[in-house]
Amino acid sequence: MQLVIVESPAKAKTIEKYLGKDFKVLASYGHVRDLPPKDGSVRPDEGFAMDWELYGDKQARVKAIADAAKGADRLILATDPDREGEAISWHVRELLAKRRALPKDVQRVTFNAITRDAVTTAMAHPRELDQDLIDAYLARRALDYLFGFTLSPVLWRKLPGAKSAGRVQSVALRLICQREHEIELFRPQEYWSVSARLEQGGTPFVARLVKFEGEKLEKLSLGDKGSADRAKAAVEAGAFRVEEVDVRPTRRNPWPPFTTSTLQMEAARKLGFSASHTMRVAQTLYEAGAITYMRTDGVQMDPSAISAARVAISERYKSGHYLPEKPRHYETKAKNAQEAHEAIRPTDFGKDHFGSGDEARLYELIWKRAISSQMASASIERTSVTLRDGTGKNELRATGQVVKFPGFLAVYDETLDQKPGDDEDDSGLLPPLAKGDMPAKQGVDASQHFTQPPPRYSEATLVKRLEELGIGRPSTYAATIQVLKDRNYVRTEKNRFFAEESGRLLTAFLERFFPRYVAYDFTAEMEDELDDVSGGRMEWKALLEAFWKDFKPKSDEVMERKPSEVTEALDEFLSDFLFPPAEDGSDPRKCPQCGDGRLSLRGGRFGAFVACSNYPECKFTRKFAQPGGAAAGEGAELGKHPETGEPISRKVGRFGPYIEMGSGKEAKRANIPKDIGELDLDWAVKLLGLPRRIGPHPETGEEITASIGRYGPYLAHGGKYAKLRGTAEVFEIGMNAAVVRLAEAANGGGRGARTPAEPLKTFGPHPESGGEMKLMAGRYGPYVTDGTTNATLPRDRKPEDLTAEEAIVLITEKAAKGPAKKGGRKKAPAKKKAPAKKK
Repeated sequence: MQLVIVESPAKAKTIEKYLGKDFKVLASYGHVRDLPPKDGSVRPDEGFAMDWELYGDKQARVKAIADAAKGADRLILATDPDREGEAISWHVRELLAKRRALPKDVQRVTFNAITRDAVTTAMAHPRELDQDLIDAYLARRALDYLFGFTLSPVLWRKLPGAKSAGRVQSVALRLICQREHEIELFRPQEYWSVSARLEQGGTPFVARLVKFEGEKLEKLSLGDKGSADRAKAAVEAGAFRVEEVDVRPTRRNPWPPFTTSTLQMEAARKLGFSASHTMRVAQTLYEAGAITYMRTDGVQMDPSAISAARVAISERYKSGHYLPEKPRHYETKAKNAQEAHEAIRPTDFGKDHFGSGDEARLYELIWKRAISSQMASASIERTSVTLRDGTGKNELRATGQVVKFPGFLAVYDETLDQKPGDDEDDSGLLPPLAKGDMPAKQGVDASQHFTQPPPRYSEATLVKRLEELGIGRPSTYAATIQVLKDRNYVRTEKNRFFAEESGRLLTAFLERFFPRYVAYDFTAEMEDELDDVSGGRMEWKALLEAFWKDFKPKSDEVMERKPSEVTEALDEFLSDFLFPPAEDGSDPRKCPQCGDGRLSLRGGRFGAFVACSNYPECKFTRKFAQPGGAAAGEGAELGKHPETGEPISRKVGRFGPYIEMGSGKEAKRANIPKDIGELDLDWAVKLLGLPRRIGPHPETGEEITASIGRYGPYLAHGGKYAKLRGTAEVFEIGMNAAVVRLAEAANGGGRGARTPAEPLKTFGPHPESGGEMKLMAGRYGPYVTDGTTNATLPRDRKPEDLTAEEAIVLITEKAAKGPAKKGGRKKAPAKKKAPAKKK
């Protein structure tokens, strides 16, 4: 018997069908052991010796593998074809050797797709375990452990509220915090644009003013209404004639097939998937044999796959020139790319659909991108028309484009993020125009604009930036982003990252005391060195020694500082952020409450805050994350109510931020919902005006109102309620929609009905039952379910860290035990009645 070890049971089931009766395929359910989460698991003084510990839920799994290995003639380690896959195989081999269950013949095989041909070909060409890849895994694991377990105690003692720091996650957090700071420093500038609405041959088009009074107009040239009105009057008075018609044929080439990062970017843009959800769905598609391995930074495809794509293109587009004469070959431009594997592509180009739900949507995206990469270029004709008035000093320009031949655009067009302030649109059609034509003028518009701050990062743009800087690896991005969310260092609103107070403080601390280790170049160079280890060009312990030699003394130095010294250093480091120059030239550190105290950064039990030096006489404080204090700190005024004239302030209380109008018992207050983004006076007035009156119900005549309660936004009518989807809906929902929503809530079962709980996580289908696996918050704690079997999480397992493989194990083991016996405890025998007393 030949024993094959893979990661997942779905993969095991598929491969066993391909190999036949002589093979037994077992799953390790991912990694089987790791460094214990305690100090001393990596010991630099002993040559970076490491202690490994078996995962608590893997005891039965490893025993099953060891029992099977004792009766096997050959052990085939067939885990994923990357560094993590090599590490899992190494761990399995080491465990079996330790238990004296290792067969004499041990071989390693890898395949990039789970198809019959790929698996059988790999089995015919086994190899030894790649020690260089194993060393690279050991170096990365030790590096991350030493960084986290050395720095985290420093944070706990010197920076209240900080939870942990990671080598890659800290750099990703710094990117988000820097963007937040750029947005705060941004000052919008007013500018105007003037455009003429023209018509030629019955076809309307728009031309922009690009030259005024002989001067070429830049974006900010027309900076006020006065200059815009003068320009508008000049266009209205002028007779504009076509002077130049520039027609330029251009070609657009297709994009290469997906890598891990580009798949995450496009799935976020087009499908609204998070990076972690994209990887879960892609894993399911890979294990089902539908796509190639989904952790890769290579853009090349196998020659046989290119041939299959060209055949599919020729069959799909029999007429036209959609198939180029020669196959296309791509090379990645990403920094630090390893190109160890193929790009992500379908295993069968003849299938343009696979699966259902999110799997079908992601598969279609992968199929379109891959097949379009081998299609012909698109032919586009760009036209630019210049019109001048009689003076020759004022000039209009109209642009447009026509797709002459779609080529690959017939299948796929990538969605690009719009650049802020990019108001031009050259995608429209223009009528036929020739030199000397005088299009009819229908009107002239002067439009006011304001420059926009740089956009906050989305998951797609953050992944793109990390890849450009060479930080992390494709397989790490989803986990890195998830850690930032789980630690509450960032929050997401409308798919954009906002830096939380704790995240900004942590970033400031690291930039002040550990600047080298959050530098983008240093982190990228570390990735280069890890690649050198995996390529056999560098010894892994030498890498660790160089890192530890500088990092340990630096962390010891910071640990010796008093917390007050750390706070003083951060106060000075963050001075420009916390106390920016006041517009009236006054001292920005002057206490606004007592008038003579000096504001400075303080450290508290629940994090940092700004306080007055006259404490306890003056108790003025404000939140750390609000620069300048007047913007939105405790007691900061947002403005005056437009009707009552009373000041409205933003404050922070025991249960979070809130707004207040008035004072004392007469004051009106409202909590600030998390989903409104930037709080301003308009939002404050709306929130203080709740409940909102929608109107009388058309059937009962009783009032329908919308408001926000303890459990979120809701509708109320006659003592009955219906949930709303978000804060915005409280102020937007109309009578018809409100009546429908109330009726739906009533049909759901009245007072006793409960809205189905939302899952905390989804993991895809269970390999045996086929039911969707979900992590739920139960009455007695978190549990996983496939719709049939519910399995409670062990007490030592954090819900946010649960993986799909662990969910499968929990559900499978619970199902094997069978349903709980009904009846519970046996009833105690009925007490015998005492004999009646004789009279």
